[in-house]
Amino acid sequence: QVQLVESGGGLVQTGGSLRLSCTASTDIFRLNSLDWYRQAPGNERELVAGFSLSGGTNYADSMKGRSILSTDNTKNTIHLQMNSLKPEDTAVYYCSALVGQFRYWGRGTQVTVSS
Repeated sequence: QVQLVESGGGLVQTGGSLRLSCTASTDIFRLNSLDWYRQAPGNERELVAGFSLSGGTNYADSMKGRSILSTDNTKNTIHLQMNSLKPEDTAVYYCSALVGQFRYWGRGTQVTVSS
């Protein structure tokens, strides 16, 4: 079992920035991957950005150039810095860990971008 706790969501205006954080209950470098997903009302959950030792960091096309994923292994935490936010970025953002064939999810944090 891996517990994940997200923080950092909130309300921001178009063009603003937010930094999301996800703290895992275990060493993040022992995970196959640690990722951020998001889900807007009526939409499927989609990958936003992810980190793995084998693949490094990767970003969805919609977030490339506007976000930076960083790790703090001393705190078992990853951060997702999101800039130039748009109303279409409004969603619940979930942290997710892959361990073997199991995927674990946090409770999510709401990000709302006002126009």
